Amino acid sequence: MSIYRERVHRGSARATVLRTVGTRERRSHLSAPRVPTVGIDIGGTKVMAGVVDADGNILEKVRTETPDKSKSPKVVEDTITELVLDLSDRHDVHAVGIGAAGWVDADRNRILFAPHLSWRNEPLRDRLAERLAVPVMVDNDANAAAWAEWRFGAGRGEDHLVMITLGTGIGGAILEDGQVKRGKYGVAGEFGHMQVVPAGHRCPCGNRGCWEQYSSGNALVREARELAAAESPVAYGITDRVGGNIQEITGPLITELARDGDAMCIELLQDIGQWLGVGIANLAAALDPSCFVIGGGVSAADDLLIVPAREAFRRTLTGRGYRPEARIVKAQLGPEAGMVGAADLARLVARRFRRATRRRVERYERAGSSPLRLAPRGQAGGRE
Repeated sequence: MSIYRERVHRGSARATVLRTVGTRERRSHLSAPRVPTVGIDIGGTKVMAGVVDADGNILEKVRTETPDKSKSPKVVEDTITELVLDLSDRHDVHAVGIGAAGWVDADRNRILFAPHLSWRNEPLRDRLAERLAVPVMVDNDANAAAWAEWRFGAGRGEDHLVMITLGTGIGGAILEDGQVKRGKYGVAGEFGHMQVVPAGHRCPCGNRGCWEQYSSGNALVREARELAAAESPVAYGITDRVGGNIQEITGPLITELARDGDAMCIELLQDIGQWLGVGIANLAAALDPSCFVIGGGVSAADDLLIVPAREAFRRTLTGRGYRPEARIVKAQLGPEAGMVGAADLARLVARRFRRATRRRVERYERAGSSPLRLAPRGQAGGRE
């Protein structure tokens, strides 16, 4: 597996074998230990992992491609394990947080369903905790991103926040008074699968006309490729750019050409933004938050996306002109938000290593253990 590494700050030169006891969750991030944790963001196309400190600073991150969704769930679990072990070679890791693109149950253990991955009722937390021997926290990737933006980014100071993530699809999350609202069964915030066009485009979830089929990275690329395949005159610029290979048309390329003034690409982003604004207006009618934070890869288009979204929001908001309007802002943490949020949420289940335990661990390593092999559960040398 090819792994891309980006070292932000060099950690310990020698690995620390990870040992811990218990996984009881704390009620507040204020009482969580200020220790480094690993956050992992699993999307439809990439897996990103990073060591994050208690202030949201990324000490090091690595990433690789998401294994093909036709493969077994174990392949993805192997990828996650390899990334964590790689990071543990240079950093103390006290817990691991997973932000997964899918439905997570109320106990935050099982991935009930993932439209873009092969997970179906998969006990991800327990399987990874058994392999890594540290506490593991699993949550929806949009919940993790929203938490990061509320703690460290564009949502600081907001009491009622809704996060919209535009990537392969649309993710969403709700925060009220410092708490992620997950719903009775853990699957709140799946805004991307609200039906906005009856009998519309087929969605990987099985339904037709889902919001994410009209306002997401997939929707943006689909529309551009269809115009190019139809040999539309408006698509000549992007077709020429990819040398006629339509499959090379990507979201970042569309954004780049739009910034350079390509009329078709600008219009496509406007369309995506208008659908975004309509969906946000519907959410405002139901949830009435003070702020919508727009994140995910498509948000890199900045005002080419956000301005049309704000305009459509104001045109379609129920009671417009007679009610306060929520702010619509771009996320500040960029593509690392899900990773940072997952790591910070993992601090709620993290445990400090006692100093005596650390010394025993170091002696164990000097005795010849593999630097990437984690200690089996039940061999912890003391409690917090």
